[in-house]
Amino acid sequence: MKSRLLDLLACPDCHGDLVLDVDTREGDEITRGTLRCGVCARSFPVTDGVPRFVDADLDEAQRATATNFGTQWHVFDEVAAHHEPQFQDWIAPVTPAFVRGRTVLEAGCGKGRHTDAIARWGASDVVGVDFSKAVDVAYRHTHNLPNAHVVQADIHRLPFRDCFDWAFSVGVLHHLPDPRAGFMRLVRHVRPGGAVSVWVYGRENNGWIVHVVNPLRRRVTSRLGERPLYWLSWLTGGALYAALRGIYRPLTGTRFARLLPYGAYLTYITPFPFREIHSIVFDHLAAPIAFYVTRAEVESWFRDAGIEPEITWHNQNSWRGFGRLREST
Repeated sequence: MKSRLLDLLACPDCHGDLVLDVDTREGDEITRGTLRCGVCARSFPVTDGVPRFVDADLDEAQRATATNFGTQWHVFDEVAAHHEPQFQDWIAPVTPAFVRGRTVLEAGCGKGRHTDAIARWGASDVVGVDFSKAVDVAYRHTHNLPNAHVVQADIHRLPFRDCFDWAFSVGVLHHLPDPRAGFMRLVRHVRPGGAVSVWVYGRENNGWIVHVVNPLRRRVTSRLGERPLYWLSWLTGGALYAALRGIYRPLTGTRFARLLPYGAYLTYITPFPFREIHSIVFDHLAAPIAFYVTRAEVESWFRDAGIEPEITWHNQNSWRGFGRLREST
């Protein structure tokens, strides 16, 4: 961690100020040390450059979700050229110009590909948070950026001051036991006048996933273990990749394209390399918790937080939400 991160941190239990005791450094990076709360006397380790605020008190499904996604980002750890435009699709209407000079919180950073983009777009500081061991991959990808930070923590117990200009979560809230509660926790750390963005699986147009894939994932595939799941997703991804390149890509832009099942989304991913398709399939089979959220539900999260939302449909199978908190009076 970098010393400047301390200005954004607070005790996750009492919100008190934290003091940093440094054991080892590598240049500007504090690789080992201890964060201590001056109010409640709790302490939290910094190991391998990452402050650790994890709480082991999770139910079985939450632990399995964190373990499976941590494994995914260690296996599929690349950051590729197509990731940045895909990310911009997920967070629209936010643009790189919007991010410049702002303090940003990312809830669920995975391997750090979005944290990296936000830092390069000129954020004052961006903090990527993840509960899983993926933080070690994210740290490897971002520690050389002076404005990027990675923290291991639970979204329900975030160790921050209420100081962020923009907070976002892409593809994470729908994997929480209570997505709405996770959204409310995220909003809590945004200053008045700041903004919030989310991207979540939509329930609309995903009936076959809700009723077929989701039960299979929950009862079977999420319990397979790393190697069996890797090879099952490789085989399934191979079949999907063949369909994308042999059917969807040639028909893109023709009058037959509208007849293709799941056409908007599958056409969108036809340019992706096989490695990315494999990762997408692994992602969809790995998590024991996955909610598919209606537009009305996403809109209610924002309105219940006092935010006027802008909700848009993405590829006819997911929802993007954006809104600003009211200025303080």
